[in-house]
Amino acid sequence: MPQPTGNVSRVFTGSETRAFDRRAIDEFAIPGIHLMHRAGRAAFEALRARWPDARSITVICGSGNNAGDGYVIAGLAKDAGLEVQLVQVADPDRLTGDALEASRFAAARLGGDITWTTDDWSVLGDVVVDSLLGTGASGEVREAYQAAIDRINAAARPVLAIDVPSGVDADSGGLLTSRPVRADLTVTFVAAKLGLVTGGAVDHVGEVRFDDLGLPEDVYDRPGVAVLNGDGLAALARRPDAHKGDFGRLLIVAGDADMGGAALLAGEAALRAGAGLVNIATHEANRSAILARRPELMVRAVRTPADMADLMAAASAIAVGPGLGRRDWGRELLGAATSAGKPLVVDADGLNAVAETGMDLPGGTVITPHPGEAGRLLGRDSTWVQANRPRAAAMLSEIGAGVVAVLKGAGTLIARNGTLESVCVDGNPGMATAGSGDVLTGIVGALLARGLEPVGAAGLGVWLHARAGDEARSGQARSLIASDLIDALRLDE
Repeated sequence: MPQPTGNVSRVFTGSETRAFDRRAIDEFAIPGIHLMHRAGRAAFEALRARWPDARSITVICGSGNNAGDGYVIAGLAKDAGLEVQLVQVADPDRLTGDALEASRFAAARLGGDITWTTDDWSVLGDVVVDSLLGTGASGEVREAYQAAIDRINAAARPVLAIDVPSGVDADSGGLLTSRPVRADLTVTFVAAKLGLVTGGAVDHVGEVRFDDLGLPEDVYDRPGVAVLNGDGLAALARRPDAHKGDFGRLLIVAGDADMGGAALLAGEAALRAGAGLVNIATHEANRSAILARRPELMVRAVRTPADMADLMAAASAIAVGPGLGRRDWGRELLGAATSAGKPLVVDADGLNAVAETGMDLPGGTVITPHPGEAGRLLGRDSTWVQANRPRAAAMLSEIGAGVVAVLKGAGTLIARNGTLESVCVDGNPGMATAGSGDVLTGIVGALLARGLEPVGAAGLGVWLHARAGDEARSGQARSLIASDLIDALRLDE
């Protein structure tokens, strides 16, 4: 996952960032052209640091403020003795305001050596600077811009994207085209963008660096979305005189016949996440295998909800869904779990049953869908969910009163009460493996059993899961399996 370098504790939409920019100009009397020169210099310094041997650059500009940043970069590069190819895709007569002034800054240094069209040109520089489309881009990418994007990608040169790669939605992380710019480095300004750390964008941004351009802290008058960082972990430290009863009892309802592995993974993860006692209610076919693998788990074969009534009564929290199947057996167990009056996390087939039956979820339930499950809950398809991840997460949190929604995937999002709360920038593609979600269910369930509030359990659970994935993948090229996450899961208590 791309993790923005710099002091990044919150991320913001492109529209929020533009509001900060406007506030800096209007209320703090910082001229827009000064901010543009700060951005251009920050980007140029990042370029020189990343590619110190580059002797030439190609800067490709659109018509807005993003283009203005590119013009400043071109002028600075010329002053530094680099060869500069400057390509202006949009009609130069469309340039206004600060972007027009920046273009004059570049023209004074390059003379007439500017290409004003997308026709009859090819990338010449050692590094390409993408200044085509910025945070305000939306809708379909116009033909001339797509042609320029295609030339950038076809050039097989290192690419520096200014603020966002062209074709990436700064608000959602969705893609405005099937062929966005694929950057090696993205330098983003004023505020770190939500759209750079979630969804399809993460395949296109490369390394992400953030520069606030020296703006006063008072400019930032909106809360943004928190970046998960393990807050709350210290509260889980154990006293010297602790005993297992201090850390909650988790009941995991999971595993139809031939799907006991999901129950086992969730149970092992819950133990590693510090639950004092873990009971598993599962199909009778799974009991012996689970106990043989992990004797620390307490496993009961259940045929009806009555078989686990005492376990529900004794539980501090319940996790339900992994490998639960699509039969009436699983739905009946889910219905009992949702009526038990205990903190609850629902995943996997539990979510499918909710989508199929319209079953109500109790207040405070944590749900952890992947995009496919999210689509079923919302009556959409997974393609829509991935293109609109922030909106989808917010909508998921409104399927029941007080529901906390964890929308899994690259840049996992957490929402409640219709508002996006946090995003996880840790994790890696190796975690896209069968059973990884079952591990997360066990972790969140354990944290609920230990007394964390639903949103806190969801956030810390997601962060621990992602950090374990990064630790498991460190130093190895092979793909991960879900058990690797459990082995790497450690609470620094």
